[in-house]
Formats: sequence, structure tokens, C-alpha cells
Amino acid sequence: MFQNTLNMNAAQAKTIESAQAIAQLAVQSAEQIAEINYDAAKEVVTAAQAKSAKLTQLKDPKAALEMFDAESAKEVAAQAVAYQNKVTKVLRKSSKEVTGMIDSAIDDSQADLIKFVQEATAQAPAGSEAFVSAFNTAFDATLKSFEQVRATSNDAYASFEKSVDAAMSSFQGQVAPATKSRKQIAA
Repeated sequence: MFQNTLNMNAAQAKTIESAQAIAQLAVQSAEQIAEINYDAAKEVVTAAQAKSAKLTQLKDPKAALEMFDAESAKEVAAQAVAYQNKVTKVLRKSSKEVTGMIDSAIDDSQADLIKFVQEATAQAPAGSEAFVSAFNTAFDATLKSFEQVRATSNDAYASFEKSVDAAMSSFQGQVAPATKSRKQIAA
């Protein structure tokens, strides 16, 4: 019995380590996204300062409109798409790592549970075969639920990636019409 307690404590320690690893991954992803946001904000401020300096020196209003031509709009759109791609890359990487951690945790939990059940049923007293059989049936159902958890988590992350793809497509679809509008205004 003492050995089973040690095994359960070891399993709980693994669970805590997994949770800590997932939390650390979330912090790293947040730091990466914060860095991307900082760099993007710095670029926007620098570009705005440069445009403002040019605007203050212009005397002709038409020249001011020419500063915001279709080519400028394309550059801004390209920067926005590049930004979105960087954020998406971080999110995808994190998603894959979390999925891998979940799969590993499920595999470890299954192995620990199988070992625990084997040890427990090996020590069952004579005459408890019906109890052991019922216990093994419940145990098999528990193992199947592990696979359901794995499938559900994989489906959730696949759905997340599809949502990110749809958002990127939508964003890029909105950038093209905005660029065309800028061309029409400049003309």
C-alpha cells in the first residue's frame, strides 16, 4: 500500500510539472507577442514621425495627398500582414507544444494508472475475483476517457488554428480593398 501512495505522489508531481511547463510556455508566448507588439509600435511611431516632418514642410495641399498614395497603402498593408504572420507563428508554435505536452501527460497518466491497477489487483485476496473483474471494467472505461480527452484537446487546437487562419484570410481580404480605395482617392 505504501508503494501505491508513493506512485500516486509521483503521478501528482508529474501533473504539477506539466502544469508548470504549460504556464511557462504561456509566459514565453506572451513575451514573444509583447516583443512583436513593441517592435510594431516602434515602427509605426517612427513612420508617423517621418511623415509628420514631411507634412510640416509641404506648402502645396496636393503634395500632401500624394504622400498618401497607393504605394504607401501597400507598404502599410504589407507591414500589417507581416505583423499578423509573426503573431500567428508564435500562436501556432505554442499550440503545437501544448498539444504535445497534453499528449505526453496523458501517456504518462495512462502508464501510471495501468501500473497502479496491476499492482492493486495482484494483491487482491482470494475470493475477490468478481470485485477485480468489476474494477478492471471500470478501469478500461477510464482508459477510454483518456483517449476522449486527447481527441477533444486535439480537436480544440485544430479548431483554434482554423480560426486563426480564417481571421488572417479575413484581414488580408480587407487590406486589398483598402489599398484599392487609396488608389482611387489619389487619382
